[in-house]
Amino acid sequence: MFENLSLLTLQQYWWFLVSLIGALFIFTTFVQGGQTLLYKIAKNEKQRDVLVASLGRKWELAFTGLVMFGGALFAAFPLFYAVSFSGAYYVWMAILFCFIIQAVSYEYRKKPNNFLGKRTYEVFLFINGSLGIILIGIALGTLFTGGNFIKNDMNLSAWTLQSRGLEAILNPFNVAFGLTLFFLARVQASLYFLNNIAHKEIEIQTRIQLKNDAIFFVGFFVLLTIMLLTMSGFSYDMEGFYIEKYKFLSNFLATPILLILFLLGTIMVLYAIFISLFKNSTKGIWFSGIGTVLVTLSLLCLLGFNHTAIYPSLSDIQSSLNIENSSGSHYTLSVMGYVSLMVPFVLGYIVIVWRAMDKTKITSDEIQADKHHY
Repeated sequence: MFENLSLLTLQQYWWFLVSLIGALFIFTTFVQGGQTLLYKIAKNEKQRDVLVASLGRKWELAFTGLVMFGGALFAAFPLFYAVSFSGAYYVWMAILFCFIIQAVSYEYRKKPNNFLGKRTYEVFLFINGSLGIILIGIALGTLFTGGNFIKNDMNLSAWTLQSRGLEAILNPFNVAFGLTLFFLARVQASLYFLNNIAHKEIEIQTRIQLKNDAIFFVGFFVLLTIMLLTMSGFSYDMEGFYIEKYKFLSNFLATPILLILFLLGTIMVLYAIFISLFKNSTKGIWFSGIGTVLVTLSLLCLLGFNHTAIYPSLSDIQSSLNIENSSGSHYTLSVMGYVSLMVPFVLGYIVIVWRAMDKTKITSDEIQADKHHY
C-alpha cells in the first residue's frame, strides 16, 4: 500500500501524522498547567496532595507525547531533526531538563526522608509547567519565524549564532506563542480538575482561577492569531525559497479545511470555558481537548503544505527546510507508514485506561488513605 504512493504523498502523510502527534501532546500539557496551580488553587497540604495525585495519574502522557513527537520527526524528517535539535541546542536541552525534573519530582515528592524536601519538588513541578511549556511554545514558534542555521549541498548544517537557539526568546511572535500555550495549559488544567476531582473548596477556587487564566489566554491567542495572519512566510518553488507576504493567511485561504479546523477548534475551546464558568459544567475538558487538538493540528499543517518552509533559515534563505528536502527516503517512509497503522490502537488503549482511572472522581479521603500517592 504505502510503497505504491509517491514520495511527495508520503512526505505529506508523515507531516500530517507528526502534526497530529504534536497536537495531542499540546492537549496533554494540561498536566504542566496544573503543576503551576498547586499554590493557586489548593489552600493547604491536603488539597495540594489531591491536585498532585490527580495530575500524577496522567503525567506520563505529556512526557510520552514529547518523546513520540521527537521520534516521529527523527524517523520521517531526519534533516529537520538534526538541524533543529542539535542546532538550537540550548533551548532543547533546557526543555529536556524541565521534563527530567518533572519525572523525578513525581517519583520522590512523597518519599520519606528525601533530602531535598517536598517543597523543592513542587518548585521543580512549577518550573516544568511554566518554563518548560513556554520554551516549547517558543521552539514551535521558530517553525514559523525561522532559525539561524546554514546547510551545504551535503546536508551538513551549522548554527550561526553562539546563543544556539536562545535568541528565539527575542522574537515577539515566539514569545506570544509560548505565553499562549502557557495559559492554555492552565485553562485546561482547571477544566481537568473540575472533571476529575470531587472537592467543593477545590472546585470553587478552580473556577475562580479558570476565569483569571482564560482572560490572559484569550488575549494572547488573539494577539498570536493577528500576528500569524499578517506576517510574512517562506515559500518555495523550482527556483528556490523566497519570502511571501501574508503567507499563512494565504495558506488558510488556499486550504479551507485547515481554516475550518482552526475556527471549529477555537469555538470549542471558548465553549468549554463558557459552560464551565457560566453553566457550572464539569465536561469542559473534553470540548477544550478536542478544540486544542484541532487548532494545533491546523497550525502545524500550515507549514507542511502549499509549498511552505517547515523551518526557515534566517542566515541563508536557500538553506531553509521543507518536507521535500528534509525527509527520509521513499523506502523509509513506506516502512514507517505500516508502523503508523498501530497509532489508532495505541490511542484506543489510552482512552480505555483513561476511562478506567477516571470512572469515579478523586476525593481527599481516597488520597489520604493511599500511602503510595504522589
